[in-house]
Amino acid sequence: MNLETDYLVIGSGAAGLSFALKAAEHGHVVVVTKGEMNECNTNYAQGGICSVTYEPDTFRKHIEDTMVCGGGICNPEAVELVVTRAPKLMKDLVQWGTRFDKTREGKYELAREGGHSEHRILHHKDETGAEIERTLISQVKGHRNIEVLEYHFAVDLLTQHHLGQFVTRHTGGIECYGAYVMDLKKECIKTVLSRVTVLATGGVGNVYNVTTNPGVATGDGIAMAHRAKAVIENMEFIQFHPTALYNPGERPSFLISEALRGFGAILKTQDGREFMHKYHPMGSLAPRDVVARSIDNEMKVRGDDFVYLDITHRDAKETIAHFPNIYHKCLSINIDITKDMIPVALAAHYCCGGVKVDLNGETSIRRLYALGETSSTGLHGANRLASNSLTEAVVYADQAARHSAEQLHRYGICKGIPAWNDDGTTATEEMILITQNAKEMQQIMSNYVGIVRSNLRLERARRRLEIIFKENEELYLKSKLNKELCELRNMIDVGYLIIKQAQAMKKSIGLHYSLDYPLEGPTATMHKTSTEF
Repeated sequence: MNLETDYLVIGSGAAGLSFALKAAEHGHVVVVTKGEMNECNTNYAQGGICSVTYEPDTFRKHIEDTMVCGGGICNPEAVELVVTRAPKLMKDLVQWGTRFDKTREGKYELAREGGHSEHRILHHKDETGAEIERTLISQVKGHRNIEVLEYHFAVDLLTQHHLGQFVTRHTGGIECYGAYVMDLKKECIKTVLSRVTVLATGGVGNVYNVTTNPGVATGDGIAMAHRAKAVIENMEFIQFHPTALYNPGERPSFLISEALRGFGAILKTQDGREFMHKYHPMGSLAPRDVVARSIDNEMKVRGDDFVYLDITHRDAKETIAHFPNIYHKCLSINIDITKDMIPVALAAHYCCGGVKVDLNGETSIRRLYALGETSSTGLHGANRLASNSLTEAVVYADQAARHSAEQLHRYGICKGIPAWNDDGTTATEEMILITQNAKEMQQIMSNYVGIVRSNLRLERARRRLEIIFKENEELYLKSKLNKELCELRNMIDVGYLIIKQAQAMKKSIGLHYSLDYPLEGPTATMHKTSTEF
């Protein structure tokens, strides 16, 4: 079965849907999402979205905070683009119906998070992502030029390879013509042909054993782009959120927003002692990479499974008003955050790398764009500044929509792409072959490629993942496709990219910390009390 469209958008988070709304003014858009539209990382984002709004904040301050947090390896052009375009894109979100919290005087109530020198976080209580996603879904569903295919899984991108041409990473002029898409309900593979294709599939959190990401975050877009021979970069920079609710057995881990620390919450050891002042002058408001490694160090030294986050000193009514979602979630497991400290631990949270794109969001493959967490714009460098991600998503969606609209007339629908052929394959009889390999992969990544790495750990991870890769490829080639098999294939590809790019990084910087390469700069003296470091 063939579908044809002007724009194929794979993913339904803030990046994909905001792109779809703007592209729909220029042509027909098909949005493909493997679950329901709201099952995405955007929907789980609590803290907020960054934008310079009021004095004394300035573009220069936001740029400097981003660059410092990113370890000095951010792309300055990308940083300036996102920071300076942000106010315009916030207006677009508001115009579509997003409700950001305001003061009694009618001004936006701005929060502050780790690494920020000023209050610049627009938010809707502690459910900002859900509010943005609600707004975008409402607009998309009402747009006559947008067709949404829920429960459809993109399997692979279509390029010259599918026309019988030999394609390598050194092949010039690779183009994308759409994707093979699996209808999960009808259990068939469709060929979706498009003039422009957009990858906005979100993050990679489920490559790890503990993550704040929903189950759909399996790195599908990055893996598909890698197989299509696009340039992938900075995958070694995986951000672990320092404060996920410690509640063993719950997946995904519930996120305790960094905005809570911006509101005054203090990190403490299990005996009630504040510890972040030992590691950074900003204390509990230090950048996430510093906070995460500091918590990891404290837990290793003390032999603890978690630390505490204490907000009990703030006014109870104000805390509940600002963080109702966190309050009710904690209350459901008998923790009253106005009276009790919150047990928190680390969880895989955000991928700062991805498919390399230019300032228009276009990848190294023509007619293929990557947005949001799937992309590597250069904004985040070695470590993402809190709440910059949603801003990046909508800014680059706008860039890509304008650029692709200008190019659309040059692109035709590619003819000659063969239909999916699964002759000779059979249904997978033993799902244990998939689920067990997935568990092993997550353990390997968590134990060897987590917060702290070493050359030995990375090489061990590579060797073990290679075995799982070979087993899964054998199963993939002889099986009729299902979602679990394809997701595992993608997660293995992503795990491989993280390991290989971490092995190539011969120093510790930002989110990549290796025992073999001592830190340089302001965080060089941290962990001095640890026997491991």
